[in-house]
Amino acid sequence: MLRRSFLILLATPVLAQNLRKSRAKNTDPLATTSYIFSQTMRRVSSEKWNRQPLGDLMGNIGMLLIGTPYVGGTLEGAGPEVCRVDLTGLDCVTLFENVLAMARCSKLGTPTWDAFVAQVTMTRYRDGKLDGYTSRLHYTSEWIENNIAKGVVRDVTQELGGEIFPVRVSFMSEHPQYYPPLKTDSSLVGTMAAIERRLATTTRYIIPRDKIVDVESQLQTGDIVAIATSKAGLDYAHTGLIVRDGERARLLHASLTKKKVILDGPLSDYIASVKTHLGVSILRPITPAVSGR
Repeated sequence: MLRRSFLILLATPVLAQNLRKSRAKNTDPLATTSYIFSQTMRRVSSEKWNRQPLGDLMGNIGMLLIGTPYVGGTLEGAGPEVCRVDLTGLDCVTLFENVLAMARCSKLGTPTWDAFVAQVTMTRYRDGKLDGYTSRLHYTSEWIENNIAKGVVRDVTQELGGEIFPVRVSFMSEHPQYYPPLKTDSSLVGTMAAIERRLATTTRYIIPRDKIVDVESQLQTGDIVAIATSKAGLDYAHTGLIVRDGERARLLHASLTKKKVILDGPLSDYIASVKTHLGVSILRPITPAVSGR
């Protein structure tokens, strides 16, 4: 992201002010989410951000969401699995997921609500098909694998000097009490266990925590950051987006400790601040091809 563009975004929080007013007046998350989406697409069009590289476009959209409250569990709800979209509160995954979907809509020339939901569905579910709770890409390692296969992102970690990171996941099947669908339907636990066993045969790469500073100059605005963890049964514990600020590669993320979306300091500093962070995988979004071109 150009330094001038970065400063303009910080100096003109008009959209953020409007969104806060909308949240205060409207208690319907879907109506407010629709408003946030429409205003974001309007800003993209008026500023001609859709002409920018996909990564820069994602950085600009992501910056508009700074201050959005951190809210977990927005994908869950009673009844069958549906593709839930809520921009009134974001967690670390739904932040990058929604930013990516909005940017792809813009690049495809389809900045509509239906197209947005379709993009979220395509990236959130295995092979882009919603087929119940276990079709959702719950583990970040599978999200990465499946979205590489769909041509949405490419994993640049290895070419940046990344080292092998064996995937060892089991948390969901071992702790079904934390997941209402697994708690109420024991058959789904077996399905998740099978998914976990398959993922255990895959390998990802991470840039170790002490080497991130050496590659920060090669990170680009819009790169998706997946932060590997040493916690048993899990692969990645947090995600975010890179926003370049001059020579620095800063982390834009939905912070649990700050309770909102923030633009943090350099990525290497953030990773060093948490003992359980082992390193990062870097996913670079691929510009979608427009039909007929």
